[in-house]
Amino acid sequence: MRTHLDPSELGTKQYWDSFYAREITNHTSNASDVGTIWFDDSGAEDKVLERLDLWSDEQEADKHVLRKTESDGRPASRILDLGTGNGHMLFALRDEGWEGELVGVDYSAESVTLARQIGAKRKEDQDEEEGEVRFETWDLLNQEPGEWLGEGFDAVLDKGTFDAISLSEETDAQGRRICETYKERVVPLVKKGGLFVITSCNWTKEEILHWFEGEELKFFDEGPYATFTYGGKTGSSVCTILFQRR
Repeated sequence: MRTHLDPSELGTKQYWDSFYAREITNHTSNASDVGTIWFDDSGAEDKVLERLDLWSDEQEADKHVLRKTESDGRPASRILDLGTGNGHMLFALRDEGWEGELVGVDYSAESVTLARQIGAKRKEDQDEEEGEVRFETWDLLNQEPGEWLGEGFDAVLDKGTFDAISLSEETDAQGRRICETYKERVVPLVKKGGLFVITSCNWTKEEILHWFEGEELKFFDEGPYATFTYGGKTGSSVCTILFQRR
């Protein structure tokens, strides 16, 4: 089982700043161009939406972990998107009827500018008011959360962010690759009983379980993907794993 990935430019802030600067330019010249939707070819975003719906109190699930809308005097679930990029995951949640506070954070200020720009255009085009999606510039590994953290989130989403961090050659004060500090920074963002939902194309299900399952997070569910068999082993090119904070 792999313990680390070889470093790549996709693990650098410079790469993502330049990437989103180009996407801002593209969206400014063509408002219908919202930029890259990560893992679009595998339908990962839909898989995340399906699993969140399954565990919401609007579905006939054995456990109701999330609230899609306000119910029984309780507010709808708060959801955080780590490494939000163009914010597409959160806009999709809003379009699917998730009414709670949605917050997207990214360490690239250009990413946040793009997401806000797309959000402003959506608001302009909406016939009816929708709840605002909030975007903040925040470096998960090097900054403390802002007031937007509140009492934590009912669900924290990661669609490719751990992948990118795993490609960084940076190390922390203890000499560890920074991907090794990721879990300890993420867990406090999740309310107890809440979900951490991670989608990866760089790590297998077994590797993701090795990275995250333990005293604080337990395996809860996974998104189904088409599988292939190679060399006597069966797997998929993308995995979506849900953990619950104990």
